[in-house]
Amino acid sequence: MQNKNYQQQSIAGKNSVELIVALYDGMVRFLNRAIEATEAGDVHERRIAVKRVLDILMHLQSRLRMDVGGPAKTLAEFYAAVFALCLEGSRLASADRFREAIRCILNVREAWQQVARESELTVQPVLPPAPKQAARGIVATESSTWTA
Repeated sequence: MQNKNYQQQSIAGKNSVELIVALYDGMVRFLNRAIEATEAGDVHERRIAVKRVLDILMHLQSRLRMDVGGPAKTLAEFYAAVFALCLEGSRLASADRFREAIRCILNVREAWQQVARESELTVQPVLPPAPKQAARGIVATESSTWTA
């Protein structure tokens, strides 16, 4: 219970961009749990961890303002691709798929973190195209740097 109060207090003073960064941190934390569970052969814990990541992704997706424009479409594609990576990682019990999802999330997280550091929130992150699904699996884009 005390841990929950601490978490609530730690996010209380954050602006919207900082909250997005915190959600990305949560996805990484749960994906690391999924990797640990996968490597331990714990199917139940893997599924719980993946469900948490999927819940965060659905929350982020549902908050996108497609009518405003900007990076919303790119973020929607990114969230869908990460969602697919997580589902495939769970289905195949593949720690490598979870690691790929973490790499993608951390790249975009860095862009959001840079936006959070800016004094004005009018700067929007510049994102590369979302990872594309290949016929037999997920293939990430070759871009390794994202800037805001």
